[in-house]
Amino acid sequence: MRQLRKKKHLITLMVLAFCLLGVAACGANGQQDRFLPETFEPEEWVGREIGAVTGTIHDQVIAEFIPGSVPAYFNDVPDAIVAMKNGQTDGVLMDENTYIKMAPSNPGLYILEPYFDPGDAGILVSKDEPELLEKLNQYIALIKADGTYDAMIERWLRGDEIMPEIPEGTGELARFGTAGVVDGFSFYKDGELVGFDVEFARRFAAYENLRLEITVMDIGGLIASIQTDRIDFAANCFAITEERKQSANYTDPYFTADRALGVYDPALAAAAVGPTSFWQEIKSAIERNLIQEDRWKMLVDGLKVSVSITLLSFMLATVLGFGVCGLRMNKNRILSAIGSVYVTVLRGTPIVVLLMISFYVIFAQSGVSGLIVAVFAFGVNSAAFIGETLRGAINTIDKGQIEAARSMGFSKAGAFINVTLPQAIRVALPVYFSEFVSLFKMTAVVGYIAIIDLTKAGDIIRSRTYDAFFPLIVVALIYLLTAAIIVYIFNWISRVTDKRLRRESK
Repeated sequence: MRQLRKKKHLITLMVLAFCLLGVAACGANGQQDRFLPETFEPEEWVGREIGAVTGTIHDQVIAEFIPGSVPAYFNDVPDAIVAMKNGQTDGVLMDENTYIKMAPSNPGLYILEPYFDPGDAGILVSKDEPELLEKLNQYIALIKADGTYDAMIERWLRGDEIMPEIPEGTGELARFGTAGVVDGFSFYKDGELVGFDVEFARRFAAYENLRLEITVMDIGGLIASIQTDRIDFAANCFAITEERKQSANYTDPYFTADRALGVYDPALAAAAVGPTSFWQEIKSAIERNLIQEDRWKMLVDGLKVSVSITLLSFMLATVLGFGVCGLRMNKNRILSAIGSVYVTVLRGTPIVVLLMISFYVIFAQSGVSGLIVAVFAFGVNSAAFIGETLRGAINTIDKGQIEAARSMGFSKAGAFINVTLPQAIRVALPVYFSEFVSLFKMTAVVGYIAIIDLTKAGDIIRSRTYDAFFPLIVVALIYLLTAAIIVYIFNWISRVTDKRLRRESK
């Protein structure tokens, strides 16, 4: 019977995976009630949602040129494009060069004329690095004068997108940050981070003989990292504003972009692609998102990172959880109060907030890697839950057993270790195992602190393919399959360690 149940679960999982991949491959174009203007008329956009990237001045541009419209915030332009393709927004604010890069892989995407006023973009530099700012300005002027700049623009915005050989510096460390999801400027190709911004940073580092360390994170994280001196300079076409100059320095403009509204027409996309069958859609989605440029390897590497963080965090949480339990059950009111405050604060704070506080505040000046910060944040968070689980399990044990053990000559500690703790562990084990699975799923937010985990790998793939669903569904299925394997292992451990379950399984 148990083998039959296993087969049924496996078949169910396979059917679910197939259905989800089919839906993901076919996608949803949201064609109903599409707003498809031919030119830009501000009055037509009153009350309509326009995609804007968090951390940019897109919302300011929208407020200035399109009054009455509503900005919808996204982490990057690819996410905004995906939302527009799904009919969740009516348009996306973008620059002409971004459109040039996105148009070939997004049939149906077009931009409206007239354009808005062009905007200058600069490189963000830490306030503590005035000499670096001066050197960057000098280098920008140098490459514009000797033709290197024009060659880079041609290579990354209109050319072959092949990174030239650039020697590495050997001097002082220079920490550079970029988003890694912007076509032409910083993106992954064949598993390597490339683009205009990446080439610029490498050329500058080689020119100044600096050891370059590149960190990939979203736009909001780049700005926060500059402010907290986690990185020295960052490039992501940051628009130059007086408000931003109060918290970070800007180089002279290194890029000027013509900004416009992008709109998506599903009918044009369908006409460009032509009729396709269900199987062709799935095959094409697999080819684009997994096979091309060996993108599946990014998912494998991301899964390794997610599992590693989970294992290390859970070990830390287990050790701290026993300590928290000890504090909570201590008869000393001060120690008990400390344990209570710890549990209240950690259980009441969202993990993503704790993660960002740890990265940008607690460990901001330490130089500790994001991986270690994640292990710390998840460990101290889960410790609160594990401690309370263990405390509840201990309280379920009949005190008469402890008294009987003491009467047999056991010390107080001996009675706890030999009588109470083994029974409490058996009671707490199911919840303890569930906490591990929950922790594994919670690691999906570590991309906020410059870690390329499974979820972030899926985001990077979407930033290249602009596929609305398929990468997300694949990531979800990987989480589901991994969680199912974890649950199976834990159930096996429970059967091996529990005599009652062993008898029932025979």
